[in-house]
Amino acid sequence: MELTTVWFCLIAVLWIGYFALEGFDFGVGILMPVLGRDERRRRVLLNTIGPVWDGNEVWVLVAGGATFAAFPEWYATLFSGFYLPLLLILVALIVRGMAIEYRHKRDDATWRARWDRALFWGSLVPALLWGVAFGNIVGGVPIDADLEYAGGFLTLLNPYALLGGLTTLSLFVTHGAMFVALKTDGPIRHDARVLATRSGLVTAVVAVAFLAWTQLDTGSIASALLFVLAAVALLAGVAAAGAGREGWAFLGTFVTIALAVAGLFVALFPDVMPTTLADGTSLTTTNAAATAYTLKIMTVVAVVFTPVVLAYQAWTYWVFRKRIAVHHIPEPVLAGDRPGDRPADGRADAAR
Repeated sequence: MELTTVWFCLIAVLWIGYFALEGFDFGVGILMPVLGRDERRRRVLLNTIGPVWDGNEVWVLVAGGATFAAFPEWYATLFSGFYLPLLLILVALIVRGMAIEYRHKRDDATWRARWDRALFWGSLVPALLWGVAFGNIVGGVPIDADLEYAGGFLTLLNPYALLGGLTTLSLFVTHGAMFVALKTDGPIRHDARVLATRSGLVTAVVAVAFLAWTQLDTGSIASALLFVLAAVALLAGVAAAGAGREGWAFLGTFVTIALAVAGLFVALFPDVMPTTLADGTSLTTTNAAATAYTLKIMTVVAVVFTPVVLAYQAWTYWVFRKRIAVHHIPEPVLAGDRPGDRPADGRADAAR
């Protein structure tokens, strides 16, 4: 196998890791207004992702860096053509990180409510726009003979890409609900499981439509197999959630994301950004790649450090594997409490 193909596969793995791990972070943030009905429940939701969200975000940084080093032409065309949506994603990720880190800095209900809204929008925007971006990458965009993006912002808002955005958004919401059901106990666990079952059915319809469209346009036998397995995994996850098997349910959405993203990359190969112009030139793993020497050095570095990073992240999840419930959270005493944020009897929680 050529090193260009190796690095195409490695970049696909990095995006699989990002969407499968950061996806449930986005889902938890989007579900904050739905499942976080009072301050203690909101803190439970934040505590489920608190130890891992920043580590999950590293995957996209490595994916971007690997693309820059291994396929500089792909990186240049992608970031110049998709500048505005990628900027919106970056701003949303910054706002989301600030919301998680700054929310607890003041014991004030208004302060925290504003950061909760920031967390919601900072999670929803990337969940939607990542799907739009990948829809355009796989479906193709106008790239001229000089490998320059020849479209505008509105070019990216085509029906296929927008369907891709709805697919990632709904899939991440379901994935997040599965994660909350897996990581919590008590009423919030039950509510998350019910929500995961309902949203999972909607996600199945949207995802099947998007994957079927992809298969008809650019798919192969291998991508078709991956898409079918992704659909089966999603339905199995929804069924497991309905049966109260949260571990299997979360595994179902995790595998769904992994197989779906893998299928998109298989459908894309050997292109990395196909052109829609008759006289344009598609970016491929060959004409977009770095030099052979660069790829060799990168391969050695990846072989040495990738197992270390994976081992550390696996250890992190193992350490924070236990469930959390409302009774683990002290009763809040905030200035300007919103109605319903404190128990009716006013008693402090035993964990306080």
